[in-house]
Amino acid sequence: MRFDLVDLSLFRHIVEAGSITAGAERAHLALGAASTRIRHMEQALGAPLLVRGRHGVIPTQAGRTLLQHARSILRQAERLHEDLGAYAGGFAGQIRVLSNTNATEFLPEALSSFLTAHPHVSVDLEERLSDEIIGLIAEGVGDIGIVASTGMVVAGTLETYPFRRDRFVLVVARDHPLAKRRRIAFSQLLDYDFVGLERSSPLQRFLAAKAARVGRALRLRLQLRSFDAVCRLVSCNVGIGIVPQTTARRAAKTLPIAIVALTDEWAPRDLTICVRKLADLAPFARQFVEHLRVGA
Repeated sequence: MRFDLVDLSLFRHIVEAGSITAGAERAHLALGAASTRIRHMEQALGAPLLVRGRHGVIPTQAGRTLLQHARSILRQAERLHEDLGAYAGGFAGQIRVLSNTNATEFLPEALSSFLTAHPHVSVDLEERLSDEIIGLIAEGVGDIGIVASTGMVVAGTLETYPFRRDRFVLVVARDHPLAKRRRIAFSQLLDYDFVGLERSSPLQRFLAAKAARVGRALRLRLQLRSFDAVCRLVSCNVGIGIVPQTTARRAAKTLPIAIVALTDEWAPRDLTICVRKLADLAPFARQFVEHLRVGA
């Protein structure tokens, strides 16, 4: 059997996305071309690699074995590209960063200064839930993860470093009935309309799960792409929102919004950098970790 790097990369994307369609998009391939490649891989192997279901795909035992080797081979190929990139005049390498939604608020300045100082490095930034990030970093899918420290990182599994401290808060228009409150629990907000991020965003999935735990659904009236946009719409009394305190304080300087503390134990966010093993990262990836730590 002969699988090329495109095959291996496509298969990794499909398994990680849980869908042939989404995996094809990540691999920048047409759906038909991706399906044909997977079919040819299965024919060459003589065994199925994926179990197709109504809600997506999962790897078979053969598929899990292939995925493990594919990740190893692709990491080696990326390392080769990194080592030769400087000589070829292109990018010296790419860093894959997996960040939770809260941590993403702190990254633009850090990324800007790092990329300015390292013009031959690119960064692939993807938002995920913290527990997903921990698993993906442990599996070697990403280079660097930034997660909320909630005790999920098992000691000895990953190397961790402090990054930032923030908390989620409620933002409402200044003339909203809740604007006079100083503190409130998330469960007391579920009768109100929310302005939030897209339903697929890690934060919205997290909040929807918290609402479901008390037998309620999140009344998401409007979905936007950024916390700043959430604050702008909240100031117009379209709904209430939950955003990082850092964002809320910045927005409150120019928008008529009030900030209310959340009493829930998950509201404070100690953000943590996690890597599989710092010494095994490419030099520029280690430099990025140090850059983040200095900023902390």
